[in-house]
Amino acid sequence: MVFPTGKGCANIISDAVRNKVVYFGFPCNLFLRYKTLATVLKISIILLSLITSFPVNGQQPATVIGAFGKSDIQEEKFILINGIQQWVSIKGARSKPVVLMLHGGPGSPISPYSDALYKTWEKDFIIVQWDQRGAGKTFGVDAPEELTPAFLQAFPLTVGQMTSDGIALTEYLTKYLEKQKIILFGTSWGSVLGVEMATQRPELFYAYVGHSQVVSPDNDLKLYEKVYQIAQKKKDHEALETLNALGKPPYERAKKVGQLLRIVKKYERANSTPAPDAWFELSARYDNPKDNQNRSDGDDYSFVHYAGDNVLGVPSMRAGIDFMKNRLEFKIPVYFIQGKEDLLTPKALTKKYFKKLKAPDKKYILLRKTAHGFNLSVLETQLKICKSIL
Repeated sequence: MVFPTGKGCANIISDAVRNKVVYFGFPCNLFLRYKTLATVLKISIILLSLITSFPVNGQQPATVIGAFGKSDIQEEKFILINGIQQWVSIKGARSKPVVLMLHGGPGSPISPYSDALYKTWEKDFIIVQWDQRGAGKTFGVDAPEELTPAFLQAFPLTVGQMTSDGIALTEYLTKYLEKQKIILFGTSWGSVLGVEMATQRPELFYAYVGHSQVVSPDNDLKLYEKVYQIAQKKKDHEALETLNALGKPPYERAKKVGQLLRIVKKYERANSTPAPDAWFELSARYDNPKDNQNRSDGDDYSFVHYAGDNVLGVPSMRAGIDFMKNRLEFKIPVYFIQGKEDLLTPKALTKKYFKKLKAPDKKYILLRKTAHGFNLSVLETQLKICKSIL
């Protein structure tokens, strides 16, 4: 997607939204700042790309990566889900349990970074990454030349539609991989879909693992007041100037929400252990101008729908999310991974929801020096939980 200078995106989505660090902690625009020589060197790895036919639901042929034995599966492909082609990667040992990863953002896929994050998991699990509707390669299938208000209005995102996509994908995975059930993991925005999927179709899942669990994200006032207090204490004049210019929420424009979230993330980073630099390396297969542009544009497109924008005529996806009032009954085990320094989904709110929900088994793990995004303690905890489930 190409945005003309001074038009299009410049008038629709501000730089504050474009450079946001929101509901996964690793949006594509931040990752692009951390390209290293290691990314380039990955190209030297011998990849045998074979195109194979698999005519299920009219899906595109799979791309099989590398030379692997019969006990391994290494596929990246488009699958027809609810009428559109959606990008899915399936990697691991065929005999092992499946973990479906629901990325955050919305619009910030994990697939380009999955090798850096989860490669070592593939001996114990089949790791499935999915570029959700409006994100990454899935967005790129029918991306417009310009992200106009008319396009945003004509192609809305809804929680219901994306939940339906996730359930359809799960049904495909259980059949294709010959599994009875799978493990469901949702991070940040992905935790919205995770709760919806787990409560609507519990028979498909062994357990649900939520990281930085979203509960009721439509009230920015408490978040504003919290960061304003932090800015005053730190005498952060730049942040105070921005916050005063924004004024108190609610906001009619998505770009104002993005500006607030940039300040939030700034303070989260200051109080948490960062992720290893190696995690910010794009897989060479995803590091090209087209994919980079589609991730960036999908990030913008998805966030406008998530936050809502009255001027653009785009309703807010988050406005209808309030798990304190619904989705309180789980028929499968539930695990929450919570960062102590998380401002976006604070521990007070996620703990309140956790105590209220009912499940056959439930555990709440609070991690020190951890904010909203991923770091080493998050992945170690995630792995420990997934190994314990079965």
